Amino acid sequence: METALLSTTFPSSSHPLSLQTHFNNPFYTLPIKPLTQFKPSTSIRSAISRNKKEETVETVKQQLENCHLLAGIKYKGFTVQQFQQLRATLPENTSLLVAKNTLVLKAIENTEWEALKPCMKGMNAWMFVHSEEIQGAIKPYRVFQKEKKLENDFAGAVFEGNYYKPEEFKTLETMPTRAEVYGKLLGALKSPASAVVGTLQAPARDLVMVLKAYVKKLEDESGGQ
Repeated sequence: METALLSTTFPSSSHPLSLQTHFNNPFYTLPIKPLTQFKPSTSIRSAISRNKKEETVETVKQQLENCHLLAGIKYKGFTVQQFQQLRATLPENTSLLVAKNTLVLKAIENTEWEALKPCMKGMNAWMFVHSEEIQGAIKPYRVFQKEKKLENDFAGAVFEGNYYKPEEFKTLETMPTRAEVYGKLLGALKSPASAVVGTLQAPARDLVMVLKAYVKKLEDESGGQ
């Protein structure tokens, strides 16, 4: 009996399981197939990619709400650590986002930000400034750029519907802060009429900022009464 059991021929893995097979060979077990990793089909991968692109476009549109300045920074050569460190140095009202030029272009289409088209080249990180303190938003990057000895410069920017080339950023970087505008306005109001006239003869952009600051000051004062 023992000899008969040991000499029993095992059925191949392709042999169908039946009662006869089981009783003829009690040692028979079903073959176990190795687990294979699930691979999404091409259509599923395309749908996921399309959804991510749509989410990115929507994120850019949300960032453009109440945005005063949108600037591109040449991203090539940045390390992940440097990018995270840069984000930490920026003011709370300034956001930094990495997105493909084509997706940003789609988000700004038919808006005042469409003037940013000339800098849609290469890899860019996008700086969204949600404040009138333009100088205060740009300065931290200049400091970071100098400390890390980075060659990555601004690719361009749009402010008040106008496009600024990299070599024109000095205009944005020297714009007066709100505190400077208030000081200039108050100083002019306390000075003789000639000083007021001098203030009014300042460049149009400075004058607009002075008037905006003065209007806001009046609104704040009236709201507090």
